[in-house]
Amino acid sequence: MSQQNIYLDYAAATPISKAAQLAMQPYLTDQFYNPSATYLAGREVKRALETARSAVAHWLGAKTSDIIFTAGGTEANNMAIHGVMAANPSGNIVICSIEHDSVLLPAQQYDVRIASVDKSGRINLEDLESKIDENTVLVSVMYANNEIGTIQPITQISKVIEKQRRNRNNRLPLYLHTDACQATNFLDIHTSRLGVDMMTLNGGKIYGPKQSGALYVKAGTILSPIIQGGGQERGLRSGTENVPACVGFATAIDEAQQMRQSESERLQKLQKSFVDKLIQDIPGAVINGSQKYRLPNNVHVTFPGQDNERLLIQLDELGIMAAAGSACSASQDEPSHVLEAIGVSDSDAQASIRITMGRSTDHNSIDKTLQSLKNLVVY
Repeated sequence: MSQQNIYLDYAAATPISKAAQLAMQPYLTDQFYNPSATYLAGREVKRALETARSAVAHWLGAKTSDIIFTAGGTEANNMAIHGVMAANPSGNIVICSIEHDSVLLPAQQYDVRIASVDKSGRINLEDLESKIDENTVLVSVMYANNEIGTIQPITQISKVIEKQRRNRNNRLPLYLHTDACQATNFLDIHTSRLGVDMMTLNGGKIYGPKQSGALYVKAGTILSPIIQGGGQERGLRSGTENVPACVGFATAIDEAQQMRQSESERLQKLQKSFVDKLIQDIPGAVINGSQKYRLPNNVHVTFPGQDNERLLIQLDELGIMAAAGSACSASQDEPSHVLEAIGVSDSDAQASIRITMGRSTDHNSIDKTLQSLKNLVVY
C-alpha cells in the first residue's frame, strides 16, 4: 500500500503485524514438522502449538483445552452452530437479527428463532427471552457488529440464559455463543466475566494471518465434530494443524489485548472528530448504529440520495479504500440485512458506506477523507 493511499476497511482485513510475522517465520521454513510426529523435531513444534494455545487461553481466562484452533471466524461459527445442533437434533436455536452470515445461514438450517434489535442495533432482551423455550439448546449473539459497530450486552444476555437454565424442566443443554471477531481489538474477551460457553475469534481481523482463529469451547459443552479424521483439536477439528497460522494468531491476540485500551482511546478521539465534522460539513448525513455502545473504529454513515457504489469507486480513485458493508456478503448485491433490521430503507441502504479505522489511521487521513466526501457528496 503506497503512502498516499488511505485504508479505511479494517473491519474487512488487517495487515499482519511485524511481531506476528516474526513469530510465524520459523514454522514456515525450518520448523515445518507435523506436530503429531513422535520424533523430537515434531514434539518441539507441538510444544510451540501448545504455547500458542496457552497464550490465547490466557486472554479468555480459559483452560488451554478449551481452545480449538480453526481456519478463521467463519469456520468457528459453523463449528459452534452445527456442532451443538447436530448433538441436539430435537432442539432449536435463537440468534440475533444482525448476525454475520456465518451464523445466520447455518442457523437457518435448523429450527431457528430470530430476536429483534432496536434502531441502534442493540438486541431487544425481552424479545430474546420470549424466543427461548424448553427446547432451545443454543443462543448466538454477536459481541460487536461488523457493519454498524454496535456492541451487544453479552453479560446481560448470559443472565437471561442462566435464568432460563434454572427454570428448565428437561435435560437439554442451553449454551450461549458469541461471535467476537470484531470485538477482540477493543473489548474485554474474558469468557467467565462475559458468561459465555463458546466464543469465536478471527486472526485476520486482529493483525494476524487470514484463515486463522479459534473457537473457545467451555469444558462440558458437547459438540459433534463437523470435520472428522485424525482426531486433532480434541477431535472437533481434525487435520494437521496450521502451526504458523496458530502461532501468528496467538501473537496477534496478545498484541491486540495488550494495547486495546490505549488504541480504543486513540480511535475514539478520531471517531468523534470525524463524526462531528461529517455531520457539520455534510448536512443530511446520518450515522447508523449506537452512539453509546459502539466500537471505537467504526463510522457507518448514510448519505441520502447518493449511490454508495459510485461513491466508493470515486473514493478509491482518490486512494481512499472504504466499504459498503460486510466484505463477506458484498458480492451478493442485495441490501444489508443488518441495515434492514435497524429500519434503514433499501434506498438509504444503497446510499450507505462503512468506514473502519485501524492502527495506521491518523488525523491527517481522516481529514483527507472528510474533504473528499465533501467534494463528492452532492445534493
